[in-house]
Amino acid sequence: MRLVIAGGLKGQIIAAAKIAMSHGAAVTHTENLDQTLAVLRAKGADLLMVDVVQPIAAYVAALESERIRTPIVACGTSTDARAAVAAIQAGAREYVPLPPDPELIAAVLEAVAADQSSLIWRDPAMERVVQLASQIARSEAPVLVTGESGTGKEVIARHLHQKSGRKDRPFIAVNCAAIPDNLLESELFGHEKGAFTGAIARRIGKFEEANGGTLLLDEISEMDVRLQAKLLRALQERMIDRVGGAQPVKVDIRIIATSNRNLAEAVREGSFREDLLYRLNVVHLRLPALRERPADILVLAEHFAKKYAELNGLPVRPIAADARKLLLASAWRGNVRELENTMHRAVLLASGAEIAASAVLSPEGEALSPAPSRDPAARAAQTAEAMTRSLVGHTVADVERELILDTLDHCLGNRTHAAKILGISIRTLRNKLSEYTSAGITVAEPGQTRINAV
Repeated sequence: MRLVIAGGLKGQIIAAAKIAMSHGAAVTHTENLDQTLAVLRAKGADLLMVDVVQPIAAYVAALESERIRTPIVACGTSTDARAAVAAIQAGAREYVPLPPDPELIAAVLEAVAADQSSLIWRDPAMERVVQLASQIARSEAPVLVTGESGTGKEVIARHLHQKSGRKDRPFIAVNCAAIPDNLLESELFGHEKGAFTGAIARRIGKFEEANGGTLLLDEISEMDVRLQAKLLRALQERMIDRVGGAQPVKVDIRIIATSNRNLAEAVREGSFREDLLYRLNVVHLRLPALRERPADILVLAEHFAKKYAELNGLPVRPIAADARKLLLASAWRGNVRELENTMHRAVLLASGAEIAASAVLSPEGEALSPAPSRDPAARAAQTAEAMTRSLVGHTVADVERELILDTLDHCLGNRTHAAKILGISIRTLRNKLSEYTSAGITVAEPGQTRINAV
């Protein structure tokens, strides 16, 4: 973890730095924006903590203009809530009050070090991919990850990095499709001062920033063929040339590349170098589309529902049965990314004790489109299969407990009605609920659900 702390912070800088270093962070202190940019250009960083009295908006704008993706956390000794709100509005990810709380500093560092998205799966189709990824993670071989947009290619790339021997070194991602061709070379390889108009200082590229770690080249199929040749040389010789530089620079990195296109077809079309494809495609991981891994839909939906409820300060609501059926029947053309956005909206739109189907809408506010199927029976069988697969990995006791608690929620805590639905005696139900309560599990009180009971 490379941490840059910018500003004076009224003497609290030393305490904050010591806490960060005790958790393994390498800390650099800068006084102002110019010094901070010089450090980021030269060495890069995983996190930037900025004194709230500094111009947070200027930091955000400067990093954006130089395409530096380091997240900013504001911190300060001020107890004025308006200072924290202003920092967040200016673009800071979080506000940390000082004097520093060791647990809070540790939590911030852990959140930054953790994967940006959790790797969650249950479907056998995804299980095979994860097993292969874990098997080859500790090798130095380049990996090509393919799949439709939104399937989680960067997530699996981060998983590879975390399981590798390079996990304590940088993970740097570059979106080749988001950067113009005339800037991508400088972005990857860096440049010397005066190399071109606007190059006012030396800047290291992503290859050097990722030195010792992993470099993710996202959507590599969009890279210009001329630049592909320079990339191939860098991979073969583990040497790069900064734009305008006189001496090559040694680098030690592992390359992971992703694409949502068929690169073999791109080779035939002449838009992608065949020798580069061979160099990258030592190990190939193909991520299945969400419609090909139906058992993952509900477990991912539940994860996103919990995540965005907590993020927005809302109660964590269970997904109602009608909403679960709708989720399983959807086409999910945007894959996991579309599901995540849908659940984020559903959390915000939901009312009552559950997330009902009425809250599960498209961005246009319309009902989700079902997956096309010429055979309704086949679609029903697929839905049933997904529901069954979602139970895999749970014990009989787990399934029984969830069934009892969900039924009790459905009956708003009425023990008699729940026992009738479950087909058990009221005495048996009460004994089960007593066991759950003793184990610290929340049980709905009469007239309530578990959400209300918390």
